Amino acid sequence: MSSRQKNAGNPGGTDISKDPKAYSMESTMDRGNVNFKAHIAQHEGSILAVATKDVTSSNPTTPIIDIIKKMSKMHFKHMPIVNAGTSKLEGIITSVDIMDLLGGGERSLFVEKKFKGNLLSAINAQVRYVMEHNVHSLRNDAHIEKAFELMIDKHIGCVPLVDNDGHLEAICTERDFLTFIVGVLTGKKVEKWQTRNVKTADAAISIWDVARTMIENEFKKIPIVRDSILIGVVTSSDILNYLGTGEAFEKLTTGNIHEAFDSPIGNLLHNDLIWTIPDADLGEAAEIMLEKGIGCLPVIKDGNLEGILTERDILLALADKQ
Repeated sequence: MSSRQKNAGNPGGTDISKDPKAYSMESTMDRGNVNFKAHIAQHEGSILAVATKDVTSSNPTTPIIDIIKKMSKMHFKHMPIVNAGTSKLEGIITSVDIMDLLGGGERSLFVEKKFKGNLLSAINAQVRYVMEHNVHSLRNDAHIEKAFELMIDKHIGCVPLVDNDGHLEAICTERDFLTFIVGVLTGKKVEKWQTRNVKTADAAISIWDVARTMIENEFKKIPIVRDSILIGVVTSSDILNYLGTGEAFEKLTTGNIHEAFDSPIGNLLHNDLIWTIPDADLGEAAEIMLEKGIGCLPVIKDGNLEGILTERDILLALADKQ
């Protein structure tokens, strides 16, 4: 069971604790618990059966600023990097990597060492300097179960798929695996698998301060509150999308990145807040995430934020790894 909070980005938005309405998808869901790992193992065909085949990539000499613009425009969390001549996979860059670079994380040391702190010069440098070179990939004929296990074991959100010669052919993400349990009652409840003791950020705090908090705590998502009321969730991709478009992008290209980061984090909230409850089934939660195009659900109990449920949490639950 879950509910939608209207006008969540506005001061006058509905207080969750006073919202008596909730909708349920139980009538559309198959009954009976599911052994997910067995379900994966029995699935016919290679990982290409569920992976995204039309992959957008860049090459190692692409300027970082162009990567930011492309990922923002296409709402990508991950961008494979391939050799321009051979199309062989050479690296990958993620929205978390970009936030780390611009928000003072480990990759920002690249700015200090190579460009003596000149961020404008740094973002016009080639992406090969900051991309991840040690990419965990699989052959395109690998079984679906292998990709699932690799994501869990290596704590990664995607797996590029290559042919025998290392040419990029497709990419598989955490979200692809959610499709296996959409409309199915898994017998696993949100309450057991949610991330608890969630750190929040006030809507008035600057994007810079929130980005620093996310980097320091290795967060990809953080709930945003106003007057102690939950009004939304901001992700690393939201911050990347903000920096890659409009006025913020103009400030980025002129070296005024700190001006762009000075805006309040609440400005990044534009959609209604979608949430769930502790007693909801993971199959329902997965269906909501896919339907709404979101990567996490705040978990609300008695009007209070009890935790958040992410795509990663669901994968861990389905692998029985808490």
